[in-house]
Amino acid sequence: MWGNHRIERYVARELLFSIFVAFLFFFFIFFVNQLLLLAEDILEKQVPVGDVLMLLVYSLPSIVALAVPFGSLLGCLMAMGRFANDNEIVAFRASGVSLGRIFRPVLIIGILLTAVSFIVNDYFLPVGNLNLVRRYRELVLSNPDLEFEPYAVREFQDLLLVSGDVSGGTIENLLIIETGRRGRERVISAGEATLQEDSTQSGVISLQLSEVFVHDPVGGNAEDFEYSRASIMNYNILLRDIAFSIQSPTAREMSSVDVLAMVRTQEEDLARRRTEQRAVTDRARSDLLIRHQSIEQRLTEDTITPDRARTELATVWNRYQSERDRQIHSRTLQVNRIEFHKKFSIPVACLAFMIFAFPVGIRTRRSARAVGFGIGLFVSFLYWGAIFAGQTIGLQQPQIPASLTMWTPNILLLLSGALLFLKGRRA
Repeated sequence: MWGNHRIERYVARELLFSIFVAFLFFFFIFFVNQLLLLAEDILEKQVPVGDVLMLLVYSLPSIVALAVPFGSLLGCLMAMGRFANDNEIVAFRASGVSLGRIFRPVLIIGILLTAVSFIVNDYFLPVGNLNLVRRYRELVLSNPDLEFEPYAVREFQDLLLVSGDVSGGTIENLLIIETGRRGRERVISAGEATLQEDSTQSGVISLQLSEVFVHDPVGGNAEDFEYSRASIMNYNILLRDIAFSIQSPTAREMSSVDVLAMVRTQEEDLARRRTEQRAVTDRARSDLLIRHQSIEQRLTEDTITPDRARTELATVWNRYQSERDRQIHSRTLQVNRIEFHKKFSIPVACLAFMIFAFPVGIRTRRSARAVGFGIGLFVSFLYWGAIFAGQTIGLQQPQIPASLTMWTPNILLLLSGALLFLKGRRA
């Protein structure tokens, strides 16, 4: 039985080898990029090598999630280009082997890579991101230099922190300025601050302040204020407010099932808000009709001037028109819809890339691997740009379905590959 599939196994071996080499190429690029990011934020703070390695391990799923689709494109182009360059495609065709038979292992491997990519995106990526958040939180607690540099001014979301010397989990002469209190600023100074582990509050860094002085403005007058002193005070900082942007799991850090459940909940909330808006519009229309009838009667009775009648009608009409034309959208819902479709569209890109790469690769002749490499990088760049553009359009134009913006690059690849394949069969 296996003898009947010798051609398929031969093509599959060459294809898997080329895809593996291409995967290592993209993996190395994304890994070095991640390492440089860690070097900027962590390595220069003299964090233990073991902790850095764990952060890199937790970052691997995100690296693999990007490397697999692009590796499948580049690998397939290089493998098919090698066959074409060595005239093996011509030999296959002359021996009666159809393009469909040569394409069969490409299709099967593309489906397998799509499944692998989906598992990485849907399971390992959320798990890795969550572990990355947890490990970084532990590092901040054990090494405050990561976020609290000595003798520095750090601006977070609603906070301005001015720190003195930092060593051993202790910050000396800490000044905290809160800027999110309706334009008022509360100032807290402490002679010493110590990072505390609080297992009861996830996503929070707790500071125990000593020798505390609090200056709190009262009302809108800058000259009115209250002040207080305390020997000890606990102060919490949300992790999502610090520079590392740690926050509650986003759609990217959740499985597709959880994201779908969240999307449905948000869709129900949006539907409720739109129903309420329609009710307000109906009341405004009823008020407009009642006011119109009232003004007509008052005009008949000469109790109102025409100019006054036009002014009152214009006011009611503008109120109705404003409610009627008000669009109710949810940016958060659109973001989650986009992320949900990305969890499927990017893995399916493995299959779309290979369907596109097969007819393109077999058309190359001289320097096939180099040409395939160049084409692969160029198409990868275009695809990633199309994904980014789709996200931007989807967020700016919420009336456009997220499915359309996220699946258009794959559809274009599939159509292009199918057309080139059919043209190659006729040739």
